Amino acid sequence: MYSATFTFAPGNYDDAFHRLDAIIADVARGIPGYLGEEAWESPATGLVSTVYYWESLQALQQLMQHPAHLAAKQQQAQWIKGYHVVIAQVLRAHGDGGIAHPLSAAAGAAGAATEVPSHHP
Repeated sequence: MYSATFTFAPGNYDDAFHRLDAIIADVARGIPGYLGEEAWESPATGLVSTVYYWESLQALQQLMQHPAHLAAKQQQAQWIKGYHVVIAQVLRAHGDGGIAHPLSAAAGAAGAATEVPSHHP
């Protein structure tokens, strides 16, 4: 399992941004291996961070290589003030079931841990 964390400083969004953002979201959710996402905003810095969860690196790469995602990368400077991406392998996920989380379904029952086999793509 993998996560892709996209942290950015919001800028000025126009109609083209909203259209492209909606297309990318639909594409991501339609890729087999997409597990979910969550987003956070820091009141102190104004930065936004969105974490996408993927069953495999190959699933994540499908989104990264999609024409809409490539177009967004080329145009990002007109909409955001800076960004940072972290791709990470998820080794374990667990919780008490008290909050909804994109990986809760993968864990099965409340409180169960999601163990991820250790292997390299």
